Formats: sequence, C-alpha cells, structure tokens
Amino acid sequence: MAIPFPVPRHARIALALLALFALAEARAEDAAPSSQPQPAASPSGQKSGERGSRANTPNAAASAEQHRLPPDSTTKQTLALPGRTLAFTATAGSIRLFDDKGEPQADLAYTSYQLDGADARTRPVTFLFNGGPGAASAWLQFGDAGPWRLAFGGDAASSSASPDLLPNAETWLDFTDLVFIDPVTTGYSRFVATGEEVRKRFFSVDGDVASLSVMIRRWLEKHDRLLSPKYVAGESYGGIRGPKIVRNLQTQQGVGVKGLILVSPVLDFREFSGSSLLQYVWSLPTMAAVAREKEKGSVTRADLADVESYARSDFLADILKGEADLEATNRIADKIAAFTGIDQAVSRRLAGRFDAIEFRREFDRKNGKVTGRYDASVMGFDSHPDSSFYHFGDPSAEPLFAPLTSAAVDLTTRKLNWRPDGSYRLMSNAADKGWDWGRGLNPPESLSQLRQILALDPKLKLLVAHGLFDLATPYFGSKILLDQLPAYASPDRVKLAVYPGGHMFYSRDASRQAFRAEAEAMMK
Repeated sequence: MAIPFPVPRHARIALALLALFALAEARAEDAAPSSQPQPAASPSGQKSGERGSRANTPNAAASAEQHRLPPDSTTKQTLALPGRTLAFTATAGSIRLFDDKGEPQADLAYTSYQLDGADARTRPVTFLFNGGPGAASAWLQFGDAGPWRLAFGGDAASSSASPDLLPNAETWLDFTDLVFIDPVTTGYSRFVATGEEVRKRFFSVDGDVASLSVMIRRWLEKHDRLLSPKYVAGESYGGIRGPKIVRNLQTQQGVGVKGLILVSPVLDFREFSGSSLLQYVWSLPTMAAVAREKEKGSVTRADLADVESYARSDFLADILKGEADLEATNRIADKIAAFTGIDQAVSRRLAGRFDAIEFRREFDRKNGKVTGRYDASVMGFDSHPDSSFYHFGDPSAEPLFAPLTSAAVDLTTRKLNWRPDGSYRLMSNAADKGWDWGRGLNPPESLSQLRQILALDPKLKLLVAHGLFDLATPYFGSKILLDQLPAYASPDRVKLAVYPGGHMFYSRDASRQAFRAEAEAMMK
C-alpha cells in the first residue's frame, strides 16, 4: 500500500509534509532508535533489559508488561497448490526493541513462513514491508507473496467482499522463506514505552529505518539465519525505507543483503508536487495508459513508447517555455487531450498540466465518475459531482480496507493461533499524522543510498516493479531516476519491470505471475 498524501495543485499541503532515528544502530540490547551510534550487536541477541538494567525498574517493567504482546505462536502448516504441496513452519510473534539505556520501547510484530526441510545456509529469506508510512504488511502478504491470498482485483474490490483467504499459487515460499514486518502502530505492533519522545524517534525517516533494521537483525539471530542469503522487499514508501535499511544493515548491523526488491516505490519526493515540472513528465505515460486501456481493452508498456518519447522531448521542451508562451502551451494542451481523451477545452484551461486529482476527476467527468489514485484504471462514482472542489475517495484502495483487515485478523488468531489484545491496524493514523519528515531543504530521497549500496557490494541486485496505471508513484518517474545511476548499476544488476495494473499491480493474475518469476530469477 502506498503513500497517502493528496496532490491537487491548488490544494497541496507544504512540501515538507509530502516528503517522506538519525541513523542509529542497535546494541546487543536490541536498542531502539537513538541519535548516537552504538557498538555492533552480539550474536547472542541478549537484551540489556534481561541483564537487570533500568528496564527492570518497577514503573518501567509494569508499563512494558501492560502493553506486551503474547508469546510467539509457531504452527506447522501444509499448503496444497497446483503441482506441489508445501510443508512449512509459520510463526506469528514479535520482537521487543530497547533504547540504549536498556529500557523497552516497542514490540514489532511479524509473521514468518519457513519451508520445512530446507538447508538454512543456502535457503534465502526475504523481509517484506509496506509503506505509508503507516501501512501494515498485509498488502504484500495477502495480495502477493504469502502462502494465502485474498482476491481484491476487479469485482472482488469491495468493502463487503468475503475476506476468505485461499491458497496462493504464486506464493514466493517455493524459493524463499518470508518474514512480513509491521512497523510500530501498524498491524499489532505497538509502543510499550509512553510519552512523546519515543513516538518522535520511531515516527521519523531515520528512526523508522533504524528500528526496522534492528528488527531484521534480531529476527536473524532469533531464528539462527545469519548465514542465509538475505533479501529485502518494500512497497511504496518502502522505496524510501528499502535502500536506507539495506545501507543500515550493511554498515551498522553487520548483515549483508544480496538483493533489494522495490514495489511501486517512491524514490525521491522532490518532484511530486509544488513547482516541479517533472511531476507532469512522470505522470503523462500513466495517464495515456489509462486512456488506451479503456479504448483497447489491454495495454503494455511497449504501447506507450510514443508517449514516453514525447514526455522526454517535445513535452519537456514546451513546458519549460512556460504558460506565457501560448503556442507552446496550446501544443501541450492539445497533445495531452489527444493522449488522454479529455476535452480539449479543459486541457487548454489547465494549460495541459494535469496533476493526479485533476486527471482523476476530468477523465470521465461526463459520467460522474472518478478514477482511482492507486489504480487509475479503476472507476468509481464522484460523491459530489457538482462541487467545485473534490470530495471523493479512492475507489481503487478504500474498498479493500475492510476485507484485508478481517482476513489478517482471522489468519493470525485462528490459523496461526496468536491472539494479541487490542486492535489490528491496516493503516495507522498515528504514524500518518505524527510522522516527522525531517528538517532542512531536502525532502526524503533514497537515490543516495541506492548509489551507495550498489557501489559497496558489486553483487547486490535491484528489482524495481511498477504498475502502468499507478498515479501515486508513476513508473516513468522511477525510470528517469534509475537512468541517472552510474555505469556500475548495469542492466544485469538493476532492472525495471512494468506490468498492467496499479500500485498493487499484483492484484491482476498475469502481473502477479510475471512479478513472481522476476523475483525468483533474482534469487536463483
């Protein structure tokens, strides 16, 4: 699931709020984020709280125990799939993080699946998380890679759809063990410390990276998997998290990573809004793809070669001339109208500069419908079609909240026999509203870390996957950014794959199958 920020040109919030603790590492005490570097972790994973530190003072201990998640639950599972049967061990549980004083800070929940009978030294293990910030990992677990899948494409995308999970023929468990991680306040993960200070540390770009990096190291220690080949996969805001986590693992946690998979990622927030002209360049091929699928019934990236070429050349040249150049502006507006099917008069009124909200409303306004943001090929009714301002939600995402939440709770409590108290949060308002995007002139970006991790380890591979119809994180933006990497990021190491579908393109069967094949090829 994706970054939740709205992006209307006339109603944008400040860039700092759109921009997606200091890099901190963990001690053997499982330290939660702090602003000071700490010694590398010991293999034992022993926590200072277990050695009688201040975490065991009466007040701290009482508070921590009050919020503690239940002990891990490990079950044996068998999954019958076409052509094979998988026997595996499932664990639903948590790992407690401590600060550098040994005081408990948070319990991060995870769900892991390990194939029975595999050699742990050669068997890959992949850590998966979603974005937001504030999204639980259920999107990737039940939409794509986990053993069980919830159908949420097409007619299944409705709030009242059955939350029944079915065996997932495209599970990645055939070729890698899986660990789905929920950052604090998502899923069942929670703070065990009170006060604003701990929230500020975890709800920050660098603090979030530090906590998840510690979590990964701790899981490897806890399950004796330090020798296994390791992969990291992140969706949406996971494009900011992923490269930074790999960098932290490489340099702070003593954990090497063989490959990074980014699903519909945001890599750089600087071009998403405000006065940036590249936002229009990035989104144009996606808008054209939506129109062509509606007209043709199917479309691939190859069908958009003319749009990509125009976006890189004449469109960019004309848009740089500014709106005062009427000839250039009219050329842009008329070309955009031809690509998208939007009325020429509307396109000229907007000078051919459609942001996501404007495109979503104008694309099928004559029928009172709007497109999805996460999947612009999904249409829904405009709740206030006569309003001069937009009031509609996202028909490609919001209908999924109820069935995904119910499916996650049912699997965890019934099949995996782990029963935390409190509510399961598919999307965390606390993280979304309380996030510290950082200070200074530079919004969050991860291209710097991508350069570093690819330069540091010449064997590390990167797979970036996008959906054609995603207006939240358009594929062409990643294409442009990846093209800026140095020559050492060669095509045999860095691959961009684009599939029919939206932000969660894996909701489409063919796209999910093709993406699985790419992930498997990376790990073999």
